[in-house]
Amino acid sequence: MADPRGFLRFTREGPARRPVAERVHDWHEVYLPFPRAKLKAQATRCMDCGIPFCHEGCPLGNLIPEWNDLVRRERFADASERLHATNNFPELTGRLCPAPCEGSCVLGISDDPVAIKQVEYEIAEWAAGEGLAPLTPSPATGKRVAVVGSGPAGLAAAQQLTRAGHAVVVFERAERIGGLLRYGIPEFKLEKAILDRRLAQMVGEGTEFRTGAAVGAGALDEVPGSAAPGALVIPAEHLREEFDAVVLALGSTRPRDLAVAGRGLRGVHFAMEYLKRANFVSEGASPAPEITASGKHVAIIGGGDTGADCLGTVHRQGASTVCQLEILPEPPGVRAASNPWPTWPVILRTSAAHEEGGERLYALATAELLDDGSGAVRALRAERVEQVVVDGRPQFRPLPATSRELRADLVLLALGFLGPEQRGAVGELGCVLDGRGNVAVDDSFMTSVEGVFACGDTVRGQSLIVWAIAEGRSAAAGVDRYLMGGSDLPAPLRPGALALS
Repeated sequence: MADPRGFLRFTREGPARRPVAERVHDWHEVYLPFPRAKLKAQATRCMDCGIPFCHEGCPLGNLIPEWNDLVRRERFADASERLHATNNFPELTGRLCPAPCEGSCVLGISDDPVAIKQVEYEIAEWAAGEGLAPLTPSPATGKRVAVVGSGPAGLAAAQQLTRAGHAVVVFERAERIGGLLRYGIPEFKLEKAILDRRLAQMVGEGTEFRTGAAVGAGALDEVPGSAAPGALVIPAEHLREEFDAVVLALGSTRPRDLAVAGRGLRGVHFAMEYLKRANFVSEGASPAPEITASGKHVAIIGGGDTGADCLGTVHRQGASTVCQLEILPEPPGVRAASNPWPTWPVILRTSAAHEEGGERLYALATAELLDDGSGAVRALRAERVEQVVVDGRPQFRPLPATSRELRADLVLLALGFLGPEQRGAVGELGCVLDGRGNVAVDDSFMTSVEGVFACGDTVRGQSLIVWAIAEGRSAAAGVDRYLMGGSDLPAPLRPGALALS
């Protein structure tokens, strides 16, 4: 039973960030330790309300009031058990998830919501401090499952299937395991030692990992630089012959391009092309980045999380100036009347990277990239835009006499992604796509190809880590039922299910 007056006695509080002047000179995570007494106070703010909307806001269906109350009573072992009952990787979501659960917290109707994400993080770190011991899988079933892709969806599916007793092999075309977690998320948001300790647990449980293994010939060249040099190409049909089931967890990796004059100039790069090389350096896998912001004037086109990841990386590389362009208007500081609880609050958010510097520019569209005379970019020309609706669809219309030039000798394109690659495993297997270009699946997460399943961004499109883990768990349950005729694995989602966020 929660403390029914806890939210009256304590206000919301989170951990402090390390000083900007200190953290921009290293790659360590930005937050300072959070005292145990303050954590207990934050957990005490949870009311254990009669209808916990936070469950609906969380795609995983995390048992939030339960572990909040256990932390309030300092029963961390029990809290960890309840947290891991629904979430394979709370140490990752506690760092990277934007916490849609907090957006639907009942306390958020009239007050600041419970600091759910921080409590989750602290439980996960307590558990890690006790040692992430491998769990004993169920008796071996004799069934073999191939998982293609090692991002959060693939890892969640693999861990669940291993624990169900199947022999699981994860195929990753890159140099190391982790997918977007390793190559897209900067070290200052997720130190890769955190990822590696979870991978060690999975290896201890029996999951096998193979790197430099590209499934389908097209997987080598549709997104250049995504595969390890000399990666082995494995025909997709070979997996169907060698394994009893296949799970495609390929992500949404086709980047949205910028169709303007000057796009081909030197110094213009996709965000993931830049972030992967920066992560090589910060992780110690490469001595110097092939693309660097050091001493440069940088423009980041795209105002989302990927753009913010580029921003924090640019600061640490020592850029001279940096601006981040967003085509949408600046969000309000508080919930608008048209955005009521319990929907996700669309408000202005300041990440650690934004706190470190740079200029945020809204309602601007890039009209042209300008040549310095040698084939390299020197600036971009941008125009203010207004959002209009044409034939029921939103469009952006340039405003007259608003053109401006922004100095830039490095331009990073963080415009989102267009879905999974279609020339590798998806194309070779002949998987049917939906209207958005994602892989279509049935209620068990099986594709149009018998015995081939898909999950995460491959099915949903570019989304959140918490959705990826939830879909990986659900796909694992579908595979288990397909192989065994039934399953005890939990399945939190149906394809296309919507949370309150």
